[in-house]
Amino acid sequence: MSLMLQEIHEQPDALERTIVAEREKVTRIGDFIRQSDIDLIVLVARGSSDNASLFGRYLLEVTTGIPVSLSAPSVFTLYGAKLRLKRALVIGVSQSGEGTDINLVLDRAKEAGAFTLAITNEPESTMAKIAHEALVIHAGREKSVAATKTYTGQMLYFYMLASAIGDMRLDFHRIPELARGALGLEDEVKAHVERYAFMDQCVVVGRGMNYGNSYELALKLMETCYVVAERFSSADFFHGPLAIVERRFPVIMFGPTGVTRQSNLELLGRLSELHADSLAITNDAEIAKQSSRSLLVPGEMDEFLTPIPFIVPAQLFAAHLSAAKGIDPDAPRSLAKVTKTL
Repeated sequence: MSLMLQEIHEQPDALERTIVAEREKVTRIGDFIRQSDIDLIVLVARGSSDNASLFGRYLLEVTTGIPVSLSAPSVFTLYGAKLRLKRALVIGVSQSGEGTDINLVLDRAKEAGAFTLAITNEPESTMAKIAHEALVIHAGREKSVAATKTYTGQMLYFYMLASAIGDMRLDFHRIPELARGALGLEDEVKAHVERYAFMDQCVVVGRGMNYGNSYELALKLMETCYVVAERFSSADFFHGPLAIVERRFPVIMFGPTGVTRQSNLELLGRLSELHADSLAITNDAEIAKQSSRSLLVPGEMDEFLTPIPFIVPAQLFAAHLSAAKGIDPDAPRSLAKVTKTL
């Protein structure tokens, strides 16, 4: 078994450990933020951490009403801009905590008066030392180059922060159980992978809370399977990109129940007319029925709780597809675990 697969299977336990160990700390930080005059949240990340932050942006804006921005580190590192951040919460998100540009942004944000948080898997990292407070993912060392358990750990922290800062009740304590249930789809995933063993391009679509997952699965397919994977919102896909779809073209969809359901069904209808190949990761029976093939994620959950259980079978798909293509997912060509850029 590859390290990537081992770490995918470690996720439910890692999520449980993080909740138990850090819930009180997140509540304390949330109380401080609620009492502060913060009217902007800025998320700073790269790679998979940036995809987790894209999810975090949706979740935090919906649950807190505070505008959330995804930082462009080059604004600081290349252009030397000085931003006014005295009423901002700036959150750095990094598996290693050693991304040079991310840490520079956090440092500059502190100088500009922001309250800073670090979300990282490494408690002794540079990022953890720079930030006012560090939120540590209890995932253990991540050895595979492809991030899996730290990606879901970062997402979990956004649930915990949203619950502590906002007014919406989120049952994030159910997420480890739901992730464990999603691991039960592995045999189905293996069966589907055989059909896609020779896939060299595809589109991944997701919307709203699962938009970040579309970016993350596309990244995993590119780095572990060498598949050219484009990613889109299912709404944006109608505005031009649909033109690239032809007969048997593979489209992978994150299709939960909830407010995005109707647009996803409309897209599946159009894909059917084009005779495209669609694979849905879903908890909705109608979306599963309208897709060429599907992975029906078990467990009762509303749309807000779907992103972590949905990414688990997607990670399994990438790991098993990599093996089917004869590629080592733990050692993608040209990549390193820690990337330092300015």
